[in-house]
Amino acid sequence: MELVWLVFRMLASVSANVFQKKMGHRGLSPLYITLGAYLVLTLISLPLLSLLNFDALRSAFWVNIVLAASLDMAGTLLLVMSLSKTDLSVFGPLNAYKVVFSALLALIFLGEVPSWQGGTGIFIILLGSVMLFPPQNGGRNRLLELLIKRGVQLRFLSILLFSIGTLPLKNAVIIGGPLATTLFWCLFGLPLAGLAYRLFRQQSFPVVWQAHASRYPDFIGLGVLIFIMQMTTMMLLEGMLIAYALALFQLSMMLQVFLGYRLFQEQHLARRLVACTIMILGCLLVLTT
Repeated sequence: MELVWLVFRMLASVSANVFQKKMGHRGLSPLYITLGAYLVLTLISLPLLSLLNFDALRSAFWVNIVLAASLDMAGTLLLVMSLSKTDLSVFGPLNAYKVVFSALLALIFLGEVPSWQGGTGIFIILLGSVMLFPPQNGGRNRLLELLIKRGVQLRFLSILLFSIGTLPLKNAVIIGGPLATTLFWCLFGLPLAGLAYRLFRQQSFPVVWQAHASRYPDFIGLGVLIFIMQMTTMMLLEGMLIAYALALFQLSMMLQVFLGYRLFQEQHLARRLVACTIMILGCLLVLTT
């Protein structure tokens, strides 16, 4: 059954990224896209609360889901900001850095030093990532060239928050189950997205919402895709080790490179497919250590 959840998760995730990219191209701000998506997620989630047994949800569940929802909402906002500033065919492969950040966090907080295989895998991921862009004139370090790009920086920040959030999310799934975790991930994300919009907005949400009434179907589609992605992610986390789940999630980067080329006329298709292959190899080396 995990294979079915994986396929649905990959398709929903990539499709949601395409929606977010297109909406950004149409001039919608990342704050607005994020808040609108969480509003739809809330409307989907509220009727499903009747399916839950609230008595079975212990205090540890609430602590973990609030922490995970907070980190993931911020990560989602940074993700949308990144998509507005970088190619989808670059955005997707950079997801391999989730493995790097996970290893780094394990080193800092758990004192787990990567083995030679893990270290080799991290090096291969770095090598693959510098191949995403062709060499520039001037002889500058290609890894530095990658790291100074604003869209890449935002993507790395989102990956870092998602990586940290995976741990309390996994705990919440174990304690409360996939459905409860998904529903409250959506519900707790809305006020946080609203707070972010209120703090950094340029226009009030009702004014923007009315001005872009023709985009309602896009928001509904995005919300449904994110809900499917999150629900299938919870199903995978419930029955699979985090390391293996992360490894399988990397497979979608190939599809993102291809869709970036087909839908947004992004360049360097062959180069980026090769880079993806190298980065997936690096991920497998790290996660099978």
